[in-house]
Parts: sequence; C-alpha cells; structure tokens
Amino acid sequence: MDNTKNIPYSILELATLPKYSTPAQVYANSVELAQKAEAYGYKRFWLAEHHNMPSVMSNASPILIGHIAQATSTLRIGSGGVMLPNHSPLIVAEQFGTLGTLFQNRIDLGLGRAPGTDQKTSQEIRQGHTLGAHSFPNDIEKIQRYFSVENSSSSLRVPVAEGVDMPLYILGSSTDSAYLAAEKGLPYAFASHFSTSHFEEAIRIYREKFQPNDTLKKPYVLAAINVFVADTDEEAERLYTSNLKFILGILTGKIGEYVEEPSEMTDELRALRSHPQVNQLTKFTFIGSKKTVKDKIAGFISENKVDEIITSSTFYNHSDRLTSILLFSEIMKELNASRLQLSI
Repeated sequence: MDNTKNIPYSILELATLPKYSTPAQVYANSVELAQKAEAYGYKRFWLAEHHNMPSVMSNASPILIGHIAQATSTLRIGSGGVMLPNHSPLIVAEQFGTLGTLFQNRIDLGLGRAPGTDQKTSQEIRQGHTLGAHSFPNDIEKIQRYFSVENSSSSLRVPVAEGVDMPLYILGSSTDSAYLAAEKGLPYAFASHFSTSHFEEAIRIYREKFQPNDTLKKPYVLAAINVFVADTDEEAERLYTSNLKFILGILTGKIGEYVEEPSEMTDELRALRSHPQVNQLTKFTFIGSKKTVKDKIAGFISENKVDEIITSSTFYNHSDRLTSILLFSEIMKELNASRLQLSI
C-alpha cells in the first residue's frame, strides 16, 4: 500500500433494533445514516445479511440496498455480504443486475461463504440443499459468468446482468477466504470487527498470493473495525456498554430481542470486557474521544497497511451513532491530509 494515498472509509450496517423502537424506525434510521455518511465523505454503505436474530433487521439486504440507493446519490451501496450458501447464483445475478441497472456504477456485491445464522435456520433457508460453503468458489464463477457480455450466447442467461459493471468483493474471516480472493484476483474484505485472530495472517497470504488481472492490478484490503467515538472518552465508554451487552448475547447464544440502553461501566461489564474471549473478539474495537481514536486508528493503518476501513457499531441512540460517524469522518480526513503532506 502507498503510505501517502488516501484511505477511504465506509460503513457496515446491521440495522439493529433498539429497545422501544420498531423495524420501520430502524430502516428510517438506516436511510438517514447513509445520507449523513454520504455528506461526511464515506465511500460505501454495505448491508449485512443475518437471519433469525431478533435484534438485527438486516435480513433482506437487496431490498434495503435498493431503498437506500434511492435515497442517496453518490454513496456506493452494497452487500456486506450476500451469504451465498443461502442463495442461488442465478437469483443473485438477477437481483444485483437489476440494482446495477437502476443505480449505475453505485452498487457493490460482497460475497460470503458463511450462512449468517444458526444451523437450524440455515437448514430451513436451504430447504434440504446441502452444498453450502463447499460450492462457494464455483458459485462465484457462475455469478461472474452471468454478468459477462459473453454469456449472452448461453442457453442459461440473466439478461439484466449482462454487461453491468458489478464489482465483486470476497468477504472472509479466515485464511481460506484469503487464498480464494487472491486466486480470483478480487478485493478482499476481512471481518476483523469480530474475527481478529487470523487477520494479519490472512491479509499477508492474500497479498503474497494475489493474481493480478485486467480489473484489479494490485491486492486491495478492506478491514472491518468497530468504532465508537464521542466527545469524551468517558461518554464513548458509556455508549459502548450497549455493544458490550450485545456481544454477551452472541457469546452466550442468548441474543436479546433489542439493543439495550447504555449504562455506566459496572464491575460486571469490566470483568466481561477483560475476559480473554471478549478481549480477543474486540481487539480491533476503537473507543474514545476523537483524539483517542485518531491515535489508535493511525497505528492500525500504519501497522496493517490496509487500503480501506469499513466501520461497524451498535448504538442504542441513533443520534449518538450520527455523532460517532461525523467524528470518525473528521478523524479520517485529518489522517488523510497528513498522509498527503508526506507526499508533497
């Protein structure tokens, strides 16, 4: 990575449901979040795919992508990602070919091999089909073929996708995905916001094994991180308690119906935070005032040489999240300005 180039910054949205809110309000908040992100200079706004998680409303991501793309004008909107074990490649090509036609040069297609849910729900989604993650490489090739102009002569076509500019991204949380992204010469988005132990090794493998092509000449790494920025370190820590409770639900298999209200950092929450499993899970979680987070982010970028940062965060109050993405955009603009000065 060029140490003097700008580092784009983006958002991964799960559309989480706070206590006392409604799904309709969550979606309205997601739209406003995207509009603010566009105004603050964010590059992308990706929607996750999760199922049977009561507090996560990002289930039908292609629908949300179209809804949010309609409410914005320059921001790239995409999937973070489409979990291919849950979908037919042909249907994915039809959906994203349609989106790419409606919102030209603004849609991203991130592809993942995990189901994004528990085993029982996964079986219900697949309705007895068991190929799952094993067919992931072949499914990617099918999607690429459906988007190619050459496929117009095939007996199995997706006309709405043919010739549409649809950038593909491989999402991953292990070294397996690194090898695959490198082999296919595609950008690589690593889920370092929750899978931290393989991050450094995975991006090293990806860079070493990367196969350049006409679309992408050099490896491109997007790193997902958790970010909670507020006016003071103390306020950021308080707001983070909602996310800490959310993590506890994930680890215990008892995900709550809602995102809980923030509270003071109690001894119980401090003990949870220092637990080795939680500590590892939140290794790339940046909490604090603008100054505190800026120093930590600068170190993260310098150490890992990432090409882009995509941020995730679970807040109870929508207004607090809007403040956080504004402050983070200011951090990134200042860091990018400093990098530019190095090149002069």
